[in-house]
Amino acid sequence: MDAAARKIFNEHFTEEKYTDFLHALNDGLSKPVQFRVAESPVFLTDDFRDKLLAAGRDIIDVIMQPNFKELTDRAIPENWKVARENDHAHFIALDFGVCKDADGNIVPKLIELQGFPSLYGFQVHLADSYRESFAIGDEWTIFFNGTDKAQYLNLLKETIIGKFQPEEVVLMDVNAPDQKTAVDFYITQKFLGIPVLALNELIEQNGQLFYKTRGALKQIKRVYNRLIFDEIESDPDIFDKVVDIRKPLDVEWITHPNWFYRISKFTMPFLKGDYVPKTRFLKDIQSIPSDLENYVLKPLFSFAGQGVIIDVKKEDIENIKDPQNWILQEKVNYEPVLQAPDGGVKIEVRLLYLWPDGASKPTLAINLARLSRGKMIGVRYNKDFDWVGGTVAFMRK
Repeated sequence: MDAAARKIFNEHFTEEKYTDFLHALNDGLSKPVQFRVAESPVFLTDDFRDKLLAAGRDIIDVIMQPNFKELTDRAIPENWKVARENDHAHFIALDFGVCKDADGNIVPKLIELQGFPSLYGFQVHLADSYRESFAIGDEWTIFFNGTDKAQYLNLLKETIIGKFQPEEVVLMDVNAPDQKTAVDFYITQKFLGIPVLALNELIEQNGQLFYKTRGALKQIKRVYNRLIFDEIESDPDIFDKVVDIRKPLDVEWITHPNWFYRISKFTMPFLKGDYVPKTRFLKDIQSIPSDLENYVLKPLFSFAGQGVIIDVKKEDIENIKDPQNWILQEKVNYEPVLQAPDGGVKIEVRLLYLWPDGASKPTLAINLARLSRGKMIGVRYNKDFDWVGGTVAFMRK
């Protein structure tokens, strides 16, 4: 991490500034941000940024292999397969922990990946709020490849809206207004002019989707999908109450729901390289490693860290009845490299890619970062801590 930038930020940090920052962040929003936002952004060195770029390229190369769909067909649960899948994910997110290698170098290590949208709108607003509240200079950027804010928003528009009109594209989640990430939905709506809908607001007629606007029905040509099936699987009769979106409907998906499973923990065993922890499907392991303290056990089909076994024991593995649905992954130990006023904080950086139709490959566009003092990254592991939560990484232009 950039030590000089950190020193300057910490010397000028006050709780009053942080409070003012939160007020500025929430100003103009329909309701306050529903998750904790950290006291500080992250400041990356050029060297660490370049390591992230290299790590990302290696992973994207695997995703772009001609046989990637064949490799990942088993990743999609049969009951959640959605018809009319397209050729590629429109969004790719790669999560890297900031770690220390055997030689003492600070390096990124892949934690997880997903073919699903993240906070592509909110991160712009968040960075603007940090910049204004903490006087972060113009020499710093959150964008990659020399992109500026206007160019980024144009790429976001090209990816989500494409050839359609904004009112023909809807952002949809199971209960959009009440989601913790709803702030991102409405900032995206502000940037792009697209409606935000809950799942039960979709109307099907003759295989086409519609929504009500100003008392009339408007056809939906594209769905910017923010719904994760984990959120509705507790209700087995859900599609008796709402439109069954798994059917071959006359609509485009941005991104198609199947890609959430294809680009996921399921992909990890196919990845190699210095920045990827060794990962194997549990079904392929012939003998249980003797150093289980160096591994974590993860279920393939779970969301937000649920079901992960950090302190793995031999009996944990022996008791698993469906080893084809689990991976054993080399443990990634975060290094607390961000210096808060009272000690070190762990960092995770998420690279966010956009892949509009017609583009030959995805573009690394923006980032998200999270700070943690707990055993794992995530809200449930960081209660009652400060200098933790969502943030963004700045890099020198």
